[in-house]
Amino acid sequence: MRLRVEFTTEPFDLDEPPPHAVAAREVVQAAELDAVDVGPFGNTVEGRADAVLPALDALVRASLEAGATRVSLQVNVVDGAAGADA
Repeated sequence: MRLRVEFTTEPFDLDEPPPHAVAAREVVQAAELDAVDVGPFGNTVEGRADAVLPALDALVRASLEAGATRVSLQVNVVDGAAGADA
């Protein structure tokens, strides 16, 4: 199964990325994902479920440890992936 995840960490800082955002970025960039798009107001990652789900666990833990007060996630199964290998 393939997943696409959109995530944000808060609180926001418009001047520079806060430590929790940097921690989240480092986690997803180090993971074995097929696509990573990191932006100032939202982030998207995509890949196989067996790579995405552990990365999400690490992302949430690292972000909270680095000072995030909120982590928002939206997880979608990518179209056409139903029944594909996990």
